[in-house]
Amino acid sequence: MLRAQFSRLAIAAGLCLGATSLAIPVNAATYLNGSATANFDVTLTIVANCIIAATPLNFGSVQGVLSTAVNVNTTVNVTCTNTTPYNVGLNAGTGTGSSGTARFMSGTGVNTGTVAFNLFQTSGATLWGNTQGTNTLGGIGSGSLQPLTVYGQVPAQATPAPDAYKSTITATVYF
Repeated sequence: MLRAQFSRLAIAAGLCLGATSLAIPVNAATYLNGSATANFDVTLTIVANCIIAATPLNFGSVQGVLSTAVNVNTTVNVTCTNTTPYNVGLNAGTGTGSSGTARFMSGTGVNTGTVAFNLFQTSGATLWGNTQGTNTLGGIGSGSLQPLTVYGQVPAQATPAPDAYKSTITATVYF
């Protein structure tokens, strides 16, 4: 009999405690003795940064001779943090004989022929190089992508042997 009363009491107590803990969450208690406050800073440091990406420049296939200029465009995309000044430079490339803004595409295999080409900041003017303050293209970052047009030209010239000619240009953003 004592055991049955104890069990009923334990069950009743458990139900009461369970009901009490569900009705009043621990961190929702109300206190009336006073309060104190503390402040804390929330910070973030944004460091100047730029990202650069480029799309290929393809002069296509030319039938016959290079008797007239071949002009095409491509894009270099720059994304710099807002208000960050930058310069974009294009190196001479990997073609044999390339130096500064004098650029050449090289033939493949045993073909030692080259095709001269130019890269301009504006259509037909202002050669694009890699010397800051001289022949790079500057801008101010906006925090968004800024497309820069690269104007390419293969000028009229003596035509080398038929082949696929190539140069790899490195675009660099200085900030």
